Amino acid sequence: MTRASAAALVALALTAGLGLRLARLDVRPMHHDEANQAVKFGELVERGEYRYDTSDHHGPTLYFLTLPSAWLRSQATLASLDEYTLRSVPAMFGAATILALALLVPSLGRTAVVAAAALMAVSPAMVFYSRMYIQESMFACFSLLVAIALGRAVTEGGVRWTVVAGIAAGLTVATKETAVLVLPASLIAAVIAWWSLGAARPPALSKGAWRDAAIVGGVTALAVAALFYSSFLRDPAGVLGPFHAAGTYVERGVDPATHVSPWHYYLGLLGWSSSGGLTWTEGLILALALAGAIAATRSPRASDHSAESSLDNARDDPERVEGSRWWRRYIALNAVLTTAIFSAIPYKTPWNLLPFHVLLIVLAGIGFAALVEAASSRIVRLVLVVALAFGAAHLGWQAWRGAVVYGSDQRNPYVYAHTVPDAVRMASRIRALAALHPDGDRMVVAVIAPPYEQWPLPWYLRAMPNVGYFADPGDALAVNAPVVVSSSDHVERLDAALGDRYVSEFFGLRPDVLLSLYIERGLWDRYLATVR
Repeated sequence: MTRASAAALVALALTAGLGLRLARLDVRPMHHDEANQAVKFGELVERGEYRYDTSDHHGPTLYFLTLPSAWLRSQATLASLDEYTLRSVPAMFGAATILALALLVPSLGRTAVVAAAALMAVSPAMVFYSRMYIQESMFACFSLLVAIALGRAVTEGGVRWTVVAGIAAGLTVATKETAVLVLPASLIAAVIAWWSLGAARPPALSKGAWRDAAIVGGVTALAVAALFYSSFLRDPAGVLGPFHAAGTYVERGVDPATHVSPWHYYLGLLGWSSSGGLTWTEGLILALALAGAIAATRSPRASDHSAESSLDNARDDPERVEGSRWWRRYIALNAVLTTAIFSAIPYKTPWNLLPFHVLLIVLAGIGFAALVEAASSRIVRLVLVVALAFGAAHLGWQAWRGAVVYGSDQRNPYVYAHTVPDAVRMASRIRALAALHPDGDRMVVAVIAPPYEQWPLPWYLRAMPNVGYFADPGDALAVNAPVVVSSSDHVERLDAALGDRYVSEFFGLRPDVLLSLYIERGLWDRYLATVR
């Protein structure tokens, strides 16, 4: 594969990845986690305030890196924000993850990188969670950059890649607390891969001032993380936030009260899922990753077909051959170790698979390149390329179906406790009622529900300043609101208290969660008149 054709194919993958990630970003209702993040970003965009929450919301990068998107669209208030402004940010970092693979060409070869880019672009999991306003897409991008830069620093030496690794590590730490899992995994994988080569270690692996490199990388990572947690030095005490939060997240991961799943949950999610006549699988990626893991135990031959790509001179450069061997082992060990760590933790949500799925996809690219290397003829290699193209097309079809067509459907395995469209209709009904009320958008609305059942209403009612959120009906009834939203727990009490003065409707919020909407009868009559 020539350099030009490889560049063209990566560009094609990037274009497909952008299309899948950016198309119709508003079609899926906001998940309650997204709404939480959006309202917290609203505080930053309106008042310039950010404080790290030690029990929720994760790190600050998502909010600060969303600011340019809001500025470009001239949105300076929570009420003016929309799904495109917010979701386009993780979508772009999802696309950046594809582009980052180009840094692996000198190490793994063009065939492996092109295959990995194609799979990264169309992976249903990568696409789906790149379209959610949560940290996972950024976290996967930064953690992959750490793995790449660390590998380049080990094999090439020098300060440049150490600094890049430090910057990426700092961003990873400032994005999510699970950085304490993925960063050590990369370091351990690098050491084991280096040790496993024995006397065959490339000379570059044994050179360099390792202590100086560790200091440079560590200081850079700490500086970047501190900048974000301190709100760029406006809140110096904020740098201690992650230390205060450590106990909370350790307890949540080790002894969770909710979101408990068996160790094979993530592999089952990626391997095969079928519900209501819909089938989903990323089995192609898992199968190629297995081939990559097997290839990592072999020593690349200078006469392999990978010589057509970045290893064209490997025949005269044994150090480069062994460097490729180290990279294969490093990626394989990193993928296996990270997958094992996340699988062993009882607390599981489906988006947590992204940090190891990016590594599995790179390993799948290695596996495809290994199959091409082992092919006995050009015809066999052509068959492999065609099979990959059809497999990628099938993954892309699943990605579109999951992200757009069934974006909030429970038959979609990547949907998790998601807001149903009925909740959006309820919010639209409340706004329509406000348009008929003398106070307009300032109409009083009382939402009576546990915190978990209030979201994502604060997002959908963000332009209405007089929406109150209550846990106890007594406090809510005192405000005498013309519109009341209630969880099913309080229906009997509200029916008795409101009587015939209000009419009520039921709306779904999430699967198995219903809300009641109480509307003052006079306001309801005016609404019915407009409908007629």
